[in-house]
This record gives sequence, C-alpha cells and structure tokens, in this order.
Amino acid sequence: MILVSYDGSDDARAAIAHVGRTMPGAEVTVLTVWEPFMSQMARSGALGLGAGYLSDDAEVDAANRKGAEERAAEGAKLAEEAGLTATSRIAERREGIAEAVLHEAAELDADLIVTGSRGLTGVRSVLLGSVSHALLQHADRPVTVVPSPAVVDERRRRAQG
Repeated sequence: MILVSYDGSDDARAAIAHVGRTMPGAEVTVLTVWEPFMSQMARSGALGLGAGYLSDDAEVDAANRKGAEERAAEGAKLAEEAGLTATSRIAERREGIAEAVLHEAAELDADLIVTGSRGLTGVRSVLLGSVSHALLQHADRPVTVVPSPAVVDERRRRAQG
C-alpha cells in the first residue's frame, strides 16, 4: 500500500498522477493532515490574540476537519481517475505535518510514502519544502518526492541559464 500525502497543491496532484502513471492499479491511501485551531494559534504565537474572538474553537476545528476530509476525498477521486485503488484518510497534526504523515505510514504499514516537493505552505523559492525534506530525513521506509509540472519547468529554465 502506498501512502500519498495530499494537501490540494499542484505538487500533491502531480504526486498522485505520478503514482497512477508508474504504478497503475496500485492501492493508495490519500492522507490529508489537519491542525486544530488552538494548535495553529499556539504555533503562530498568537494564542492570546484570537482566543477572545471565538466563542467556540470546536466549531473552527469541526470546519477544519471537514475541509481536510473534503480535500482527502478530492485526492482519492483524483487517484481513482488515475487508475489507482484509493481510500481517503485524515490525521490530526500533533507536532509537525511530516510527523503526522510518518505516524500514519507506520500505522498503515505503508510500503512507500509519496509527496509533492512543495505544498501550500512555506516559502515557494526553496528547492524542497519543509515537509518533503523532513520525510526524506526521518522516514523508515521509501519516500518519493514529486515536483509539479510548473516546478519542473522552472527548474529546467534555470538550468539552461
């Protein structure tokens, strides 16, 4: 079974397409990681700023969770369209996104983790995103990192000078 990390980015879509082209018919689990609101606020250092504006952070968490479920289902649909046997799954971010992906890969005993080279967050100018880099550094199983066509085009243009 292949675990595909999916956040809706072009790179994540390219990762699904790559698996479909290179491993047609493979069984994949499309994983989207979501983060509870209070964890987001604490990580950003704005915990005290937003707390007074929300009467119920559970509502925000429910919306975040629902959004993750929808994104994972979207990824699973793309995987099915690419000729894969797909299920969707979400995971709550406890530490980092990469840690959540690694935890789910271990729980599912995934044979391979596939991810885009960069996701929806972070500085777009880096060669590898922080999640893909962390997966490569800490995984106990193979990891494939797939860039989007736009990233490939940009890298080829830079290489040609």
